[in-house]
Amino acid sequence: MRKPNIHGGGSQTNINGLRFEERTDFLKSLRKDSNFQLIEEKPYKKTFQILYKEKKQGYYTEKHEFYNFFLKKEKINWENITSKKYLPDAVFINTKKNIVFIIEKKFQGGQGSVDEKLQTCDFKKKMYKKILSSSKTKFTVEYFYILSSFFKQQKYEDVKAYINEVGCKYFFEEINFNILGID
Repeated sequence: MRKPNIHGGGSQTNINGLRFEERTDFLKSLRKDSNFQLIEEKPYKKTFQILYKEKKQGYYTEKHEFYNFFLKKEKINWENITSKKYLPDAVFINTKKNIVFIIEKKFQGGQGSVDEKLQTCDFKKKMYKKILSSSKTKFTVEYFYILSSFFKQQKYEDVKAYINEVGCKYFFEEINFNILGID
């Protein structure tokens, strides 16, 4: 008899991944703190101006809206810069410090393909830097992973060391707002 998939991957990828993304939802976290105000940037989906204690911090967006909203706003034609559209899980654009935080969420509950995806952070960070290099604002790029606790295992020490060595960062289950330069 076949055992049910309780770890993710295969047919459970979306179910388990979505549960993890729900637990690590940036906007939900901001809404829980009365110091934050989110102003929807219409007509864009999941794109908000972020205020902290009534001071503008920047913008939150994700996936296609990074291109439709932010790159368009910055007058960056990404198609002339890179051959592929990379779709970030979440993006916080700190306009006070001119930093674009690309945040990728990676859930794993057993052996699977996410292991390999963690090793792409250097390449993707370079692609986002390349795209943003034509911005007049001169944004820098930070590339972060939010990892499920599965990645705390000893067998991931090499890849976690690599993530740090190439100038990317990883966090388990959450990111402190101070790390995003919110003040």
